[in-house]
Amino acid sequence: MGITKTDFMRGMQCRKMLWLDRHKPQYRVIPPETRARLDAGNVFGDRAMSMFGPYEEMTVYLPGTRIPDKKKMAEKTALHLQLGTPVICEAAFLYYNNYCAADILKKTDAGYDLYEVKNTGTVKDQFIRDAAFQYYIMDRCKVRIHRIYIVLHGPDENNPFVPEDITEQAKALAPWINDHIWDLNRMWKQQEEPEQEPGEQCTCPYECWYYAYCHNARPEQIRMDILKGETTMSERKADKAEKEWSDEIPDDEEEIRPEPYEETYQDGTPKNECWKDR
Repeated sequence: MGITKTDFMRGMQCRKMLWLDRHKPQYRVIPPETRARLDAGNVFGDRAMSMFGPYEEMTVYLPGTRIPDKKKMAEKTALHLQLGTPVICEAAFLYYNNYCAADILKKTDAGYDLYEVKNTGTVKDQFIRDAAFQYYIMDRCKVRIHRIYIVLHGPDENNPFVPEDITEQAKALAPWINDHIWDLNRMWKQQEEPEQEPGEQCTCPYECWYYAYCHNARPEQIRMDILKGETTMSERKADKAEKEWSDEIPDDEEEIRPEPYEETYQDGTPKNECWKDR
């Protein structure tokens, strides 16, 4: 099993967070306000699928579940790329089992443009890294991505979708993604819990769902927090291809690190202190 976009973003905030996702998920506490924010983002993302008119959605579920079948989604995406489908939503890609699902791909004369949808009014650093991970995976899958956009929530319903071009920033981060994705793959498979003192990574850029666990809360308090906040996301969140903690892809392919990424950094190393290498 490889690293997904969500895994990578969480692992770069805190390596221990990613390890806990796989080894001790029972201690995860998702606050109600976080679940509400995620649900609102899903609703906005669903609306954005039609921003360019008719589209084809790639979501496929494992039989009898609401868990995305990543391999089937990647196969379906490859078919639609061959067909030249103008607008592809939830386009899925696998590279050495590392996975991403793009919100929107729009065909152009130069290839495809990537649109990552965010239910907010400003571009944040983590959004650029989110899109950079997707670009890295798609580029390694030999998909020609021309421009990269963050789709923001517009000022009113007459202008609900506002694309912001982040192409240069996102593409410049590809070497940084390459430097860390393979290390995270190895780390979260280890049996020993990583040592990590609590610090700014516990709340920046997002509050960790294992905050109580890492701050030595009593077991009974953690149980109460779990009951209060609930540890599972809403059914709609589970429906999305971004629900990426499941183990449906077996470790039947050796995750070999390819040759170092050939591009230079071009000052693409993250400058936000919350994202310094840990």
